[in-house]
Amino acid sequence: MRIAVISDVHGNLPALEAVLAAVEAQRVDLTVNCGDLLSGYVQPAATADRLMGLGLATVAGNHERQLLTFGPERIGMADRVTRETLSGEHLAWLRSLPATLSPVAGVLAFHGTPTDDLQYLLHTVTAAGARQATVDEVVERLGDVSGYPLLLCGHTHLPGSVRLPGGALVVNPGSVGWPAYRDDVPFPHRMEAGSPHARFAVVDDVSGRWEVTFHAVAYAWEQAAVAAEGFGRVDVAAALRTGRVA
Repeated sequence: MRIAVISDVHGNLPALEAVLAAVEAQRVDLTVNCGDLLSGYVQPAATADRLMGLGLATVAGNHERQLLTFGPERIGMADRVTRETLSGEHLAWLRSLPATLSPVAGVLAFHGTPTDDLQYLLHTVTAAGARQATVDEVVERLGDVSGYPLLLCGHTHLPGSVRLPGGALVVNPGSVGWPAYRDDVPFPHRMEAGSPHARFAVVDDVSGRWEVTFHAVAYAWEQAAVAAEGFGRVDVAAALRTGRVA
């Protein structure tokens, strides 16, 4: 089987369209979307329309949960701005999305980890910043995932993979629509893809076990950056243009 994996679209429709075209050329059997679909500063409502029409195997990310459940005292700007643009139909679709999903036998998709949409799986944040997680850290965060030789996640916006001791493969495709950000939890850190390209991954089991290839797609990122500036987010615009935190 051949599976395309996308994540962290964040309402960036130009990036999504470029990735969808690239995925079509890969002749995959299935596309899995690992969450954080709309919250951003490009075209959240139009992105919702596009994703709803596609009917991809999709899980909810932390931004879907926050957008649907946080009150005005807790909600962040990206979620608030996005919620204000969405229709009741959009919100109902978001509510229907599961936190974890097994789209085919032996494959498990989620956003952060299987039990926590805010936890990084393949990275660890310390006072010194973000680093690659050790295999032991990844195993601990996954919990009991026996029976799943392929595990698909997102959240960190950075592409990467880890082969677990039992042979299972963990894949994060990187972000379709937001290549760099900063965060202060649990310590200040930056997550930077290093270029503005839209990212996705393709996994297949032709060799007898799951293997991954990563893809970076050029798209009209200047268009996306101008849209972010229209929301007053010059910092996001800079990230969209460069893949770096300004």
